[in-house]
Amino acid sequence: MILEQLDFWHWWIIGIILIILELFAPGAFFLWMGIAAGLVGLILVVAPEMTWQYQFIVFAVVSVVSIVVWRNYLNKHPTETDRPTLNMRGEQYVGRTFTLTEPVVNGVGKIKVDDTMWKIEGADCKSGTKVKITKTDGAVFKVEVVSE
Repeated sequence: MILEQLDFWHWWIIGIILIILELFAPGAFFLWMGIAAGLVGLILVVAPEMTWQYQFIVFAVVSVVSIVVWRNYLNKHPTETDRPTLNMRGEQYVGRTFTLTEPVVNGVGKIKVDDTMWKIEGADCKSGTKVKITKTDGAVFKVEVVSE
C-alpha cells in the first residue's frame, strides 16, 4: 500500500506544497498545516519506524492545535493598522458633521455625504439642520442634531 511507504521527505514535500498554497489562499491556514507536515517529517527522521496511521494522527493533531493557538493569539493581539476603517466605508464618517439637504421625517431621512446618498435615522428635523453621525448600522447612519 502506498501509505505504508511514506517517508520523511514525502511529508516535507507535502509541507512545501501546503506553504505554497498559502501564497494563493492567505489566512495562515495552510501555513500551519505545512509546518505540521514538516514536523511530522522531522519526527520520521528520528523515528522512521512510525506507522502511517500515527503519522496522520500527529499531522492532524499538530495542524488543529497550531491553527487554534494561532487564531486565539490573533484575537488577543490584533494587527495594528494606520487605517482601521479601511473597507468599512460607513465607519469612516462617524464623528463628522453634515448639513441636511432633506428633512428627517418619522425618524428616517437621507443625507448626501460626498457623492453618495445615505439613509439616516435620528430625531425629526428640517432641512438645513446640522447633524453628526454617531454610529452606523449596516448602510444606515445613526445621527444626532448638533446644537450651535
